Amino acid sequence: MSRLFYRQSAGNDWNKALPIGNGRLGGMIFGDPFCERIQVNEDSVWYGGPLSRVNKDAKESLNTVRELILSGSIKEAEELMLHAFTGTPESERTYATLGNIDIRYPGISGEITGYERELDLDDAVFRLKKKAGGITYREEIHANAPENVIAIRIYTEEGACFDADAHFSRMTFYDSSFHDTDTVYALGSMVGENYYFAAGLCAVHDGGELTVNGEYLTAKGVKELLLLFSASTTFYVTDPLSEVKSRLTSAKSRTYEALFSEHLRDYHEYYDRVSLNLAFDEECEDIPTDERRKLYQPDCGDNGFVKTYFDFSRYLFISCSRPGSQPANLQGIWNDSMNPPWGSKYTININAEMNYWAAESLGLSECHMPLFDLMKRMHGNGLKTADEMYGCRGTVAHHNTDIWGDTAPQDAWIPATYWVMAMAWLCTHIAEHYRYTGDTVFLEDLYPVIKDSVLFFHDFLIEKEDGIILCPSLSPENVYILPSGQSGHACYNSSMDMQILRDLFTDYLKAAEILGDTDRYFIEKTERLLSKIPPIGIGKHGQIMEWPEDYEEAEPGHRHISQLYALFPSSQIPTDDPENTPFKAARATLERRLHYGGGHTGWSRAWIMNLYARLRDGEKVYENLTALLKRSTLDNLFDNHPPFQIDGNFGALSAIVGMFLQCFDNRVYLLPALPKAFANGSFTGIRAYHGGVFDLRFQNGALTDFTVKAERGDYEAEVIYDGVTFSVKLSEGEEKLIRII
Repeated sequence: MSRLFYRQSAGNDWNKALPIGNGRLGGMIFGDPFCERIQVNEDSVWYGGPLSRVNKDAKESLNTVRELILSGSIKEAEELMLHAFTGTPESERTYATLGNIDIRYPGISGEITGYERELDLDDAVFRLKKKAGGITYREEIHANAPENVIAIRIYTEEGACFDADAHFSRMTFYDSSFHDTDTVYALGSMVGENYYFAAGLCAVHDGGELTVNGEYLTAKGVKELLLLFSASTTFYVTDPLSEVKSRLTSAKSRTYEALFSEHLRDYHEYYDRVSLNLAFDEECEDIPTDERRKLYQPDCGDNGFVKTYFDFSRYLFISCSRPGSQPANLQGIWNDSMNPPWGSKYTININAEMNYWAAESLGLSECHMPLFDLMKRMHGNGLKTADEMYGCRGTVAHHNTDIWGDTAPQDAWIPATYWVMAMAWLCTHIAEHYRYTGDTVFLEDLYPVIKDSVLFFHDFLIEKEDGIILCPSLSPENVYILPSGQSGHACYNSSMDMQILRDLFTDYLKAAEILGDTDRYFIEKTERLLSKIPPIGIGKHGQIMEWPEDYEEAEPGHRHISQLYALFPSSQIPTDDPENTPFKAARATLERRLHYGGGHTGWSRAWIMNLYARLRDGEKVYENLTALLKRSTLDNLFDNHPPFQIDGNFGALSAIVGMFLQCFDNRVYLLPALPKAFANGSFTGIRAYHGGVFDLRFQNGALTDFTVKAERGDYEAEVIYDGVTFSVKLSEGEEKLIRII
């Protein structure tokens, strides 16, 4: 059984509460034995509606900015960008908490014994057990996706009667509340024309009586109490209140057992697709999770904790990104603030992309779809931003977006705000999804987004006979030092921008071929521009250069490692030959970052793990995984930036998969970065490009055998392990076992 468990409540510490979610609804459960608190979210509760924020002075300032950058007048260029490019208003919309469900137990007092709370990852359910006055009380809470409700079951083992009252509140940020015979409702506007939410909390009881007064549900002398919560907004439906009433009516007509069985069927359809098992000291399973995390060391023999972390991170992904929901934002779906850090938006200069790095390899392609739905909203906005801000055709986005798909610059922070590559990077996810699924209907649907992103650069790039110039450019959030000692941010042709551009153009040309696009002029121009992208540059430290000149960095241990995009998530740097110059330079870059203190944020550490996996250095992946668990993981196993951000959990998922399998077109590498600590175990269900599904079994650090199945269509691949190549050719549904030892 994979679970998190604790011997005490979270108290008032949100970072110790335990998360549940069904894609749209999320909850953080505190486990107070006297007054349970569940902080709840609905994924479309954002402050405000869509905005048009393009700075009208940008277009006429673009050429001047370029001239200043290319002439070396960086300070003057950045000052003009700050004034003329910054969005008006400066900020996008922000994600907001929905409120709190408080459940008070007036009959419980005195000493609490036998307390335990757990999050069962295998079944996606929170459980709490406590004993008071000789009675054993239990809570069981899950987020039901088919019904879109949070179901809270409260009962006693002895069948004893108890009292409880429940209350939903949202501080002062709602407009009205009312009740009927068994349900309390809350409604509120979220700024913007006709944009509002509705929430409802109802009670079903066995025995005793239920009364409703004001905003409180009061149960007295009941043997069992079932509370059901639902919420919706006008983002999804025209009448959220009717939606909430319908959901609650449907749910309360069923028993808890029926609801839970439905939940299990739905959840296991996702969760059971992969399974990681590592040999470990099973006595560690009896140690509470918070203590277990503190005790974890590389030589402690507790690989079971790694499995728990892996399963928890998968659980989080399934719980916050489902078909029809919003994509996972900086906090997934779990946020307790009206004004969260960075607005809990979508930071698309790595964080949102990192959230989805493992989606396909874990067989969770459906959970990738919310990101593409957001990109479709961004597409139209990006067309306007490209035209109004830069005088370009096509679509563009900067380093942040919100639920409305805002594409104008966010903030007024020169190291990040004016970066034009976000839509291009997101487009690589379209290609990745296609490589795994072969879904041409999907590719055709998203093709206009890719093509319009390419079209933007057709216009935005300055084409020279011997190359191209992308200006202004940034290396996200980093700062360089000019020979004069002056610091700078804006530049032309940053390494990451060139690398992303290479992927965008390559992916577009492949998609055009697959879909039979006959626009020869467009294709040929893209091919010409692709041929003019400069190669990866090597600097004086033997590192991959971050900027077009080999500048020094203001912060050599910076959290972003943007120049290594080419290594991962891209695959532009060959990894078959560790003696090739870019491969050696990538390692030197990574070692230099770490030497100067890199990896000090959770997501950055997760990226480092992925980079080392691509370098096939399992011991370094493991070393950084240990650092992530020890230094950047909270007691509830949330990633800690700090503060909490979910991208570290999801980035680590990708790196763990990369230890066991990596794929490049039709080549699949097995155990390419297996550390000694993971010598014995199995990993089943890993997806590879083109529909291959792999089950791996290993002992004493060596692969004993593997099974490969063709999940869709015919499957053909060169499977490589320890320098030996196995040619695999299967028909759809066919499965093959290959023994190594």
